[in-house]
Amino acid sequence: MLGVIVTLSLAACSEGVGESVAAEAVKISTPGSTFLAEAAKPYRGVVIRGISENTPASTYVRDVLAPAFEQETGIKVDLEVTSYDQMVSLPIKDMAAGTGIYDFIYVEQDFIFSYLERGFLVNLTQALQQQPTLALPDFNPVDFSSFIEAFKDPHNGDLYGVPMEAFLKTYLYRTDLFEDPALQAAFAAKYNYPLAPAITVDQYRDNAAFFTEYGREHGLELWGTSVQAALGHPASTYEFLETIAPAFGVYNWGINLDKYKASVADGGQLNSRQAKIALTFWIDMLQYAPPEATHSTWDEVAASFAAGRVAQGWVYGENTAWIATDSTRSQVVGKVGVALPPTAPGVIEDALVGKGYLGYYDGAAFSIPYSSYNQEAALLWLQYLGRPVVQPEWATTSSRVVHLSTFDDPLVRAQDKRLNGYYTLMKKEGHLFAGAPPFPFHVAIRDVISIYIHQAITGELTPGEALDQAATAVDKELMRLGYSR
Repeated sequence: MLGVIVTLSLAACSEGVGESVAAEAVKISTPGSTFLAEAAKPYRGVVIRGISENTPASTYVRDVLAPAFEQETGIKVDLEVTSYDQMVSLPIKDMAAGTGIYDFIYVEQDFIFSYLERGFLVNLTQALQQQPTLALPDFNPVDFSSFIEAFKDPHNGDLYGVPMEAFLKTYLYRTDLFEDPALQAAFAAKYNYPLAPAITVDQYRDNAAFFTEYGREHGLELWGTSVQAALGHPASTYEFLETIAPAFGVYNWGINLDKYKASVADGGQLNSRQAKIALTFWIDMLQYAPPEATHSTWDEVAASFAAGRVAQGWVYGENTAWIATDSTRSQVVGKVGVALPPTAPGVIEDALVGKGYLGYYDGAAFSIPYSSYNQEAALLWLQYLGRPVVQPEWATTSSRVVHLSTFDDPLVRAQDKRLNGYYTLMKKEGHLFAGAPPFPFHVAIRDVISIYIHQAITGELTPGEALDQAATAVDKELMRLGYSR
């Protein structure tokens, strides 16, 4: 289908992953470390404190890279790995009050524009120009993938964050179920076409219904799909806006980027016919999802898939490697396939010509708050994380890639073969995905929309009613905030 549908099977092997912290520290030390050690001398004994979301990439930083950095520089890194909610709220409170608790913070690309608007972050480009003795010779923003553009000031191109994770939200499916001859025969008899990983949303619906019925009939804890529908949490709104809506051709949250309007009457798409079809589809998937769906954020969705409770689903790529390879955490090792997410007619074509996108390109950077009291030490730390030498092992353990050269590293290429092309999918098809729209009002509008998405999940509103009311509320809020044009 237009040469872009890629279906891959993730193998069970995870060789070379999970080596000791001490071994990592030795590997990370390079001749370029001499400059780092010299530059860090004035800051030996300094403790820099950071906060990050509890993601695979972040725990690798805490457990492997932070000790290695301290060994090389004498600068201690105290990284707090916490929940999504705390990761968002605590730094904002710190920066708003100017208390200087944190020296570096996890900044999702969703939030970068609102942080820039509020003047929260240190301009890294200027900091390195003003302090050339701290500019590591093996740190170069040019080495990064295009994802780094999300952390630059759109007006002057200055850098405000060093990317530390980037991944796609892909379609995962159980190869053992989809390749079972008996299930294939039963599906073909019922639907009159072959059982296969979904390419279209209609096919996805059929798969979901089929596997849910199969699980029920055989007394299995098996459902046909994941649904990230946590009530009282923005994860549900994100799944609809960044995964489901684009799959139906509704982009940028349905907000017109020229007029900052959401309602169809004013040029938006949030309450368009296509958006209502998309939300109806997603709400309908709840009947085929495990009971934990309405309590599931991205973490619980990954856990449900790893526990073998769903046949297919939309899963953030940061979790793909461990689900597919770590038998201490996953019951479906060797049984995981990955592909582009299913779409409605016309979406692939939109993505190919740059008019739209298939789904979400997620990730984050570490930035330095303006209120930090240890900006120089933190600047060395962020550059350390952006060096090419630390990228390969980090990539293989947490499914994240922020340097283009990482894809071609021997370690990653070997892991790619063991995963039957997972990183190849990221490299070749990443341009078909997109991050969050460049909204400085991201959180405010997300929270407005969430009220109505949650009411659609509970059944208080129909999908159509929810989106009509959401579009009206968004337009009102954008007008209040002074963004409507």
